Amino acid sequence: MDGEHSALSGVERERARLPPIHNSSPPAVLGRGTKQPFPSLGSFISLLSQRREAGGRGFSDSFTGSLTNPAGLKHVRELPPISSDIRHKQRLSIDTLPLEVKAPFPCDPIIPLRSKTTKEFQGDMEHAIQSGDWREIREFYLTTFNSFIEINAAFKREANGLFNTTEDSGVNAKFVSTVYDALLSTPQDIQKSVLKGIINSLLREWKGPRTKNDLRAYFILIQNPQYSSSSIYVIFAHLLRQIAALSEADHHFLVHWLKRLSARRFRQLVERLLQFISTRLFPAETDELPPSAKCSWWVPSATKVLSLFNAANSVSCPPIMPFTDFYNITLEHIDFMEDYRTWQNYGNSNRFSFCQFPFILPIVVKKAIIQKDSEQQMISQARLSLVSKVSRRQRVDMNLLFLNIKVRRAQLLSDSLDELTRKRCDLKKKLRVTFVGEAGLDMGGLTKEWFLLLVRQIFHTDYGMFTYMKDSHCHWFSSWKSDNYSEFQMVGTLMGLAVYNSIALDIHFPLYCYRKLLTPPTVPCDQNVLVGMATATLDDLQQVMPDLAHGLSELLSYQGNVEEDFHLTFQVFQEEMGVVKSYNLKAGGDKIPVTKQNRKEYVQLYIDFLLNKSIYTQFAAFYHGFHSVCASDALMLLRPEEVEMLVCGSPELDMVAMQKAAQYEGYSKTDTPVRCFWDVVLAFPLELQKKLLHFATGSDRVPVGGMADLNFKISKIDVPADWLPISHTCFNQICLPPYRTRKELKHKLTIAISNAEGFGLE
Repeated sequence: MDGEHSALSGVERERARLPPIHNSSPPAVLGRGTKQPFPSLGSFISLLSQRREAGGRGFSDSFTGSLTNPAGLKHVRELPPISSDIRHKQRLSIDTLPLEVKAPFPCDPIIPLRSKTTKEFQGDMEHAIQSGDWREIREFYLTTFNSFIEINAAFKREANGLFNTTEDSGVNAKFVSTVYDALLSTPQDIQKSVLKGIINSLLREWKGPRTKNDLRAYFILIQNPQYSSSSIYVIFAHLLRQIAALSEADHHFLVHWLKRLSARRFRQLVERLLQFISTRLFPAETDELPPSAKCSWWVPSATKVLSLFNAANSVSCPPIMPFTDFYNITLEHIDFMEDYRTWQNYGNSNRFSFCQFPFILPIVVKKAIIQKDSEQQMISQARLSLVSKVSRRQRVDMNLLFLNIKVRRAQLLSDSLDELTRKRCDLKKKLRVTFVGEAGLDMGGLTKEWFLLLVRQIFHTDYGMFTYMKDSHCHWFSSWKSDNYSEFQMVGTLMGLAVYNSIALDIHFPLYCYRKLLTPPTVPCDQNVLVGMATATLDDLQQVMPDLAHGLSELLSYQGNVEEDFHLTFQVFQEEMGVVKSYNLKAGGDKIPVTKQNRKEYVQLYIDFLLNKSIYTQFAAFYHGFHSVCASDALMLLRPEEVEMLVCGSPELDMVAMQKAAQYEGYSKTDTPVRCFWDVVLAFPLELQKKLLHFATGSDRVPVGGMADLNFKISKIDVPADWLPISHTCFNQICLPPYRTRKELKHKLTIAISNAEGFGLE
């Protein structure tokens, strides 16, 4: 590119004017004048040998003197301590070091002192804007971004401080923000000088590992707002490439520094990276960017850097931004199944695929991958069955392509269990439900009704499979023991079928349940391997039993005598079917008192017992039921929250989108009752909007595909205007009497949605 060439030519002309640099000097001191060469390792060892042979002053004194004597080694600084985060695989000696490390040891050059403060810079900017004299500002930007050393000099809180920890980058974040916020309002020549300086820095020939000052420079450079323009993408791409190529240890530092950015700056950088990826995949103009074939590394580099932000977001408590904000909806338009197959074949090797970085894939894409993967498995099975029948000259029944469920309403639960057990080989086929003795073809309504009725029965407290936890408003597995856990397997199968058939279920499990479902995400080949045994914490118990979690938290922080005041042992009691039973948390637990020293162990064992061990058999059956339908490598792409969204739908309501996608029968969208309906609904508070959705569909959550996937319909019903609205949840339909005024409609609709029981089934 002409712009890039001219910038590079300027760099070369600048270098030609510089005095010669000794080969052993660190490349970071370009532009700082001549430096004394740092002695090689060989000459350093020779110096020590001469000291010993001379028998003069002690080794320690002479060594210290050579480092502190101004006439001696002027540019040697004390080496920073080795980070505690680095795990050494072996003890290093000079013989085990690689060749590039045996070369003269590089050291961090002395960083020049720059005293410009945020307040002084702001004063300079105000003066430049008022007077039109930009010389001071021009010189500041030209000097600051000319090299990594100068970047550190300007923005490091202490020029030659170490700051070699993940907890503190040593960067003056306020000053960085001030300088960058002002940059885009400066004249164009100043902005171009910054870009030329960045090119100069990125073109350095790197030898050996990066220093922490280099990491600081990358950390500062990636915040530059100029990268928002696609005309700067070539420079941005090279910066991303260098950051992506850093070592794992360097990435670890960057992750912890990134999480300390302000929420506003953090979001800006994430959105900039997402836009960069989208523009590279689908440029607005064909000649806007270099040909894709010549810069195929752009998207992988940007995605890897984005993964550092995702990691920073994950380790922040609470997260800086919702995980869904890392989704790139552009990826809904790529061949994601090809990307998925690449990932299946090559895993996390050097062959890039977005599936290596699942945080960027929208939930819609992940759902489509799971469904298509299951469909391909189903088609393969169906093809084998068809070939087998044809080869035996048997009549081909097209029902072979469906999972046909026939049930009696009076025996819904037992019939469903029998059908799912008998047809377990057909679970990946398209579901079709028939109610015995009832005419009609299942066009989706009967299937949804079957799901709603089953869930209503299974989760009823009288049935005893699940306990409703009033404090947390969720269901949890009953701990009663049985000889047959097939019904728990049926619930898991039902959840899997709901995902596969795009049915949102109105069930309320805590998030920890979905984490257990992904432990592990694929069913182990070895049947002896435990499943669903996710590590449990107090936060997980808080989701299920908040009162107990609070009590255990108080036990951990209690300052008095734990043993005498609580009188606890490593034995717990649990009520099962009206009978209180005791369980030891460890061998001989009933004789081991809980003390201040072992209370952490007690709490951890108690939590693990409640959430894992006491319900293991029930949950294992539930786990295998779910995976019998959704068995797919694609489950490895999912977070627990995303599994919940697939099963129950999304909690994010968009009534405007629902209005746009609505269908009408007997009314048109311009009719008075319809216009009044949407005026009222759009003005409802969130809670009433949820009640309306529950009244109309049987769930207060939205399918993963959004409101458009609801197929919501408003139908006219010829009844007196004093009637309440009626819903058909199986068809996501509201029947609306011909109300004449907005006030009348609001009154009747509010009564209807506030007093609907169960699933709102008619």
